[in-house]
Amino acid sequence: MFDAALRRVIDPLLDAAGRRLAAAGLGADAVTLGGFAVGLLAVPLIAAEHYAAGLALILANRLADGLDGAVARHRGPTDFGGYLDIVCDFLIYAAVPFAFALARAENAVPATFLVLSFVGTGSSFLAYAIIAAKHRVETTRRGAKAFYYLGGLTEGGETIALFVIACLFPGAFPWLAWSFGALCLITTLSRIAAARRDFTR
Repeated sequence: MFDAALRRVIDPLLDAAGRRLAAAGLGADAVTLGGFAVGLLAVPLIAAEHYAAGLALILANRLADGLDGAVARHRGPTDFGGYLDIVCDFLIYAAVPFAFALARAENAVPATFLVLSFVGTGSSFLAYAIIAAKHRVETTRRGAKAFYYLGGLTEGGETIALFVIACLFPGAFPWLAWSFGALCLITTLSRIAAARRDFTR
């Protein structure tokens, strides 16, 4: 929901850092995979209820997710790089609720619902992008991306905020998961409605 506004603030900073990393010879795929590995390390930490350390690694992962695109813009983006980026993103989004489920038994059902809702937002997002590419529809509302970015009530910024709050207040995770999952389902329905509007002409 607020990703577009957030990008206007952080993109210049990411671009400057990406330019330096690209000049140093670092590739975008290496940044993506390094960030992914760091994000996965948050899972055992959260599972062991070391929430502050887990949060630090989640934030490092999200920083890498912003930097890989900036590096790609300076070294030259590739289709595989865009593919790798989104696959790693969705795996991390699912891994964090899984970690909370491992941490406390009462988190298991809410975490499962949250992952279910992420499947809805992710599949409706990617399916729209596939059909948009077929119709040669493009947008730069979220900056230069490998494929069409369809917005919604819950996007990357909101998901990061959820993870931050959950790590700061782990006892509230069940309530947070049920509430955010419901918002994700609304996002999924809104994307289906957008697809019906745009692709039934």
